[in-house]
Amino acid sequence: MPQASQSRTKNTLNRVNRSRSAAQGGWRSSVHMGVLAAWVCLMAFGALVVWSASLTIADASISRHLLGIGLGVACAIVIWRSDLRELANISTALLVIDIVCIFLPYVPGLSYNAKGMTGWIRFPLIGLTFQPVEIVKLITVFFMSSLGAQYNGRIDTVRDYLKLCGMLAIPFVCIIIQGDLGSSLVVFFAGAVVIMMSGARKEWVLSTIAVIIGLVSLILATDSIIDGILGDSASLIKQYQMNRLLVFMDPTSSDSDEAYNLLQSLIAVGSGGFFGKGVGNATQSGSGFLPEAHTDFVFALLSETFGFAGALLLLVLFGILMLSTVRVAIKSDNLFLRLVCVGIVGMWMFQIFENIGMCIGLMPITGIPLPFISFGSSSMIAQCCAIGIVQSIWRCRTKSA
Repeated sequence: MPQASQSRTKNTLNRVNRSRSAAQGGWRSSVHMGVLAAWVCLMAFGALVVWSASLTIADASISRHLLGIGLGVACAIVIWRSDLRELANISTALLVIDIVCIFLPYVPGLSYNAKGMTGWIRFPLIGLTFQPVEIVKLITVFFMSSLGAQYNGRIDTVRDYLKLCGMLAIPFVCIIIQGDLGSSLVVFFAGAVVIMMSGARKEWVLSTIAVIIGLVSLILATDSIIDGILGDSASLIKQYQMNRLLVFMDPTSSDSDEAYNLLQSLIAVGSGGFFGKGVGNATQSGSGFLPEAHTDFVFALLSETFGFAGALLLLVLFGILMLSTVRVAIKSDNLFLRLVCVGIVGMWMFQIFENIGMCIGLMPITGIPLPFISFGSSSMIAQCCAIGIVQSIWRCRTKSA
């Protein structure tokens, strides 16, 4: 009798252990650990940078930053548990939502002006503000992916290619009209990556790049003529935007605010040395010499605080995140979801390259936040949503495998 009782107990424990192993395996199979690990490390690193900034910069509120992280994580979990494949069939609705979100800040009662630009909305009653263009970046990726997936990986005619380019031009131009050049470039680059991965021929892409360069040159030449005749108020490119371009080409050629910001950023990056000055000791960034050190120029703040080693760690984490997301795309057997993945990678790649590049003088100065690092709840929530999308694609791939 005791032996029978021991046998029943042993069998019960074995069933419990098998159930627990199955549950753990199911959870692990629905979450890509590389994406998760890189995401958590980047958010923790960003929180450390913002906390360091909050010790010397009054506007860098660590509590607000942590609130953005909390809301972002909640959104990521909800999206992770959702099946996004049906979005491939509502491209028209996605375009409408895209345009509505772009111009939402101009709706009376919602509009909120910040940093001299009407790009934010304030939610009634609760008083929280949000920048819709951050979500527009993701919606545009879904919109372009839904169109690109219709060609089954091969675009056969120039007409179809130009049609995709024309569709991408709609949100791009709308954001330009709003006056947000940086976000429009993010949307353009992410959408262009989706078009290329949809099966566009290389010669078409190269021809498009040449045409764009020619158009930009023509606009700059025309704008200088208009500015000379009618003044800056009638020009297509405002003086501060032209200053940013001139500063990028030669930081010592101008005494504008943009030139000052770039020079201060270069000093901050260089003064960090190999291991940095330590938390709370970033005198160049924290003493007011470098404006927007916790937002636009956060990489300069990070480099001054943690040095070359901290900057290298940041790049490694970004590399792991993007390579892991590419692996998610490769493992998915749904073309629409694969295009969404590569579009998100394109979005991250441009924002990282632009933000870091402008801090070290390799790219023109724009107001593009560094994903997961810059202070700002709007950007944090949108980037966390992107993580939720990638994890949802990974989870859905297990269902269809």
